[in-house]
Amino acid sequence: MVALTTGGPNVDVSLLYDVNALARHAPAGVDRAVALVSSYGIPLLLVLLVLWCWRGARRQEETTAVESFAALVWAPLAAGLALVVNVPLRRLVARPRPYLQHDGLDVLQGGPAHGHFSFVSDHATLAMALAVGLFVAHRRLGLLGIGLALLEGLSRLYLGLHYPTDVIGGFALGTAVVLVLAPLAMALLTPVVRAAARSPRAARLVRAAHLPRPCPVDLAQERAAPGGSRTHESDLAA
Repeated sequence: MVALTTGGPNVDVSLLYDVNALARHAPAGVDRAVALVSSYGIPLLLVLLVLWCWRGARRQEETTAVESFAALVWAPLAAGLALVVNVPLRRLVARPRPYLQHDGLDVLQGGPAHGHFSFVSDHATLAMALAVGLFVAHRRLGLLGIGLALLEGLSRLYLGLHYPTDVIGGFALGTAVVLVLAPLAMALLTPVVRAAARSPRAARLVRAAHLPRPCPVDLAQERAAPGGSRTHESDLAA
């Protein structure tokens, strides 16, 4: 068994107490809302972000749509893989839940029903893996997803279920699985998605059926007319 520090005056414990103390001054309705958002709300929002990104990716040209779709398929696969990796990791570290080691914590959700091992946080792992996977496909939506993942981690402290290092470890695990295996995953998924894009039955999953035709005018060439001649617009301006 690998031991982590669980007692004494350390930053990990003191920060947990500081965040969890906010629950003591909050109305009961806020506590219930945080518990609901932490368990279901944020994971659901991350899934909706992935679906929204998929909706937009289908409107891209074929090559970009294939790459985006492959990245979006990898996001939930990586999240699931990270959770699988966490199973033996938790047993190896075998860190008890903070409320089993420290008195005075306000445990707002489940308590012992969550199991006895704390490192690393499944919720933090899942949220960050989805967020980073989304970031691979779409930068803006990915940054929004990462913000949601950070809120997920903070909520686990508020609920008294994890140490800060449990959350940080979950973030690191989720990020590592997504990024380290992304080249291999994309190399395997992209040909499959490309074949699906050319299949009559599966093509609409990758790319929208009816897309506007691209503009035939090459604006870059129009701005730089050959031989120093003036463009049509400059003639009009004259």
